[in-house]
Amino acid sequence: MLRIAVPNKGSLSEPASAMLHEAGYRQRKDRKELVLVDAENEVEFFFLRPRDIAVYVGSGRLDIGITGRDLLLDSGSQAEEIMQLGFAGSTFRYATRPGTARDVSEFGGMTVATSFAGLVTKHLADSGVDAAVVHLDGAVETAIQLGVAEVIADVVETGTTLRNAGLEIIGEPILESEAVVIRRTGDPSDDPKVQQFLRRMQGVLVARRYVMMDYDIRVEQVERAVALTPGLESPTVSPLHHEGWVAVRSMVPAKDAQRIMDELYDLGARAILTTGIHACRL
Repeated sequence: MLRIAVPNKGSLSEPASAMLHEAGYRQRKDRKELVLVDAENEVEFFFLRPRDIAVYVGSGRLDIGITGRDLLLDSGSQAEEIMQLGFAGSTFRYATRPGTARDVSEFGGMTVATSFAGLVTKHLADSGVDAAVVHLDGAVETAIQLGVAEVIADVVETGTTLRNAGLEIIGEPILESEAVVIRRTGDPSDDPKVQQFLRRMQGVLVARRYVMMDYDIRVEQVERAVALTPGLESPTVSPLHHEGWVAVRSMVPAKDAQRIMDELYDLGARAILTTGIHACRL
C-alpha cells in the first residue's frame, strides 16, 4: 500500500482531507483516528502533526505526505516538494519595532525570535547576516516587548496583528508558502502508485478551476464563439436538428464563466449552461 502522511490539525488539516475526499479516497470520520486504511485504493493514511510530516517522509517511513512548504524547509529533512496544492497560502516575513532596522542586512548582532528556527537560520546565513536565532512555539509577537529578541520572523497574512503589537514588516518576504505534496529526496519519480495519486490530486485542482460550458450558436458565429471558449485542446461542436445551428461544449475557467456567458449571449448563443466538474484527467 501507498503510505501517505496527512495533517491531523491546524489550517492544513481540513482542506487536505477535503481534497483527498474529492480525489476519491476514504477519510476519517473520527478526528481521534490516527491511521486509516483505504483498501479499495490501496492507500494507508497516517494523520500526524504537520510539523512532523517532513521528518517521517524524509526518513523513508512514509512514501509521501501533505504539509506546508515552510514546515518542509524548516525541518531540514531529506524530503522534497513534488506538487503544489493551492491552499493554506502564507507569507513568512521579518518584523521589528520602527527604527530598529531598515533591512535584513542590519540584523547583525541582534536576536531573532521565531517558530521556524531552521528556516530563519538558513535565510540569515544565505544573506550573510550573523544574528542569533531563538526558537519559540506559538505566537512570537510579544518576544520583542519582553526583551527576548529585537526581531521576529513569522507568518504574515494582513499584518494587522503585527501593527497592533507596534511592529513593522522589514525587507522582502523570506518565503511564500502553501500546502504541498512531498516525497523523500532521491526516491524514483516514476513510482506508479505515486503517479496515480498525483494524477488524482491534479484532477481535483483542474476540476476546481474549470467548469463545463454548453451552448447553442448559429453556424456563421461558431468561429467567434469558439475563440471565446477554446477549451483545452479544442471544443466539441455538434450539429443540431434545427438546420444552421450547432451545439458547442468546452471547458472554461470558472472565474471567467459569467463574462464568457455574457459575450456568448451577445453573439447570439442561447441555452448557455455551465456545469461543475467533480473530477477529471488531462
